[in-house]
Amino acid sequence: MSAPEEPSPRVYTRDAAYRSPPGGALDVDRDLYDRIAAAERRLVQEFEIPVRSGVAWEVPAGHVVRLHQVDGPQVGDLNLWNRHDPRERFWAARTRQLQRSSMTTYDRFWSTLPHLRPLATVVTDTLADHPDAAVIHDLLGTRCDPYVNRMLTGEDFDRHCHSNLTRAVLPYGLTEYDVHDVLNVFQLAGLNHEHRYFMDACPARPGDVFEFFAEVDLLCALSTCPGGDLSVHMWGPEAASTQEQLEHCHPLGVQVFAVDDDALAGWEPPARAAYRGADGLHGLHGLR
Repeated sequence: MSAPEEPSPRVYTRDAAYRSPPGGALDVDRDLYDRIAAAERRLVQEFEIPVRSGVAWEVPAGHVVRLHQVDGPQVGDLNLWNRHDPRERFWAARTRQLQRSSMTTYDRFWSTLPHLRPLATVVTDTLADHPDAAVIHDLLGTRCDPYVNRMLTGEDFDRHCHSNLTRAVLPYGLTEYDVHDVLNVFQLAGLNHEHRYFMDACPARPGDVFEFFAEVDLLCALSTCPGGDLSVHMWGPEAASTQEQLEHCHPLGVQVFAVDDDALAGWEPPARAAYRGADGLHGLHGLR
């Protein structure tokens, strides 16, 4: 008697829950961002982030940030804050709902309440046409951290993305309490047939880039993940040793560009959310 076939996973074809009318908040002006992506640029900052480390840097509104592969596949964990008020920061969970479970061209990095506005908009993604594009630049997972590492392995390790990001932002007066859920840039990850989170080898190659346009003045921080290209498991019975994983690690390149003013015609920094209350406190006595 043959074994029963496993049921196929259900494919959902329902419309997205979060939608806006034409011209609304989720209807991005693609012509504007195409123009920004193709505009004349002036390089104003450039550096590499070494393996298993993190760097924080400032980006003025109206500039483009390019993250790029240098000499081999490498994933990175990205945080964004409003440079003038770090309480406003990238909100990964809401971005997943408003955009998708991974990010690509025209998707926006939405900020936390009570601000709720785009901090940045993706303008270039060379992996957008990859066969696995739907699960690259992952928003489902978050940064690796030494606390989970200790819980799963019984060992301490100080080069996780949470640790790298924490060290990177200390000169800006921030602490690990300010480090938040990330965009896993260049990371291929998603949910398997059991709806459990998986990560797979990074498909990026030297020359691949991910660019975003700063809608407001930003503080950015990026960690080169200690898992490198994630071709080796970080945890579990098949996990490699720290030294073996190091062989799969590479630096990431960062460039910041000023954009030709003509390309910014019609663009304005986004205003804070228009809701007039403060957590519903304004007009409280008028509620029914």
